[in-house]
Amino acid sequence: MAASAASASSDMFDEIVMAEERFHGEGYQEGYAEGSHVGVVEGRRYGSLHGARIGSEIGCYLGFALTWQCLLQKCTDEKNSKKIKALDSLIGMIQKFPYEDPTYDKLQEDLEKIRGKFKQFMPD
Repeated sequence: MAASAASASSDMFDEIVMAEERFHGEGYQEGYAEGSHVGVVEGRRYGSLHGARIGSEIGCYLGFALTWQCLLQKCTDEKNSKKIKALDSLIGMIQKFPYEDPTYDKLQEDLEKIRGKFKQFMPD
């Protein structure tokens, strides 16, 4: 009888130890799943916001370039001819920018080139 009582208390102890490990594992799995979901939602929100900012910035540059291109078309002197070529270059860079491909590996590099080209039109 003493042996069966010891065996029963040993089984109960094992169940307690195993329950702690089981609950730890279940908690980890639930936390991981919830964290993954929240991470995806937060990443999507951040990506949308950041993408909208870049789109707005590039849209501003394009509006600037197209406006000045129209204003300078009637001027034919050499100084304005150089400005028109620079504006054409800026417009071309913007039109080639990969808006639809967020995985494009040179996205930041191309954006910096567009910013640099735009700065050519700003007074020092």
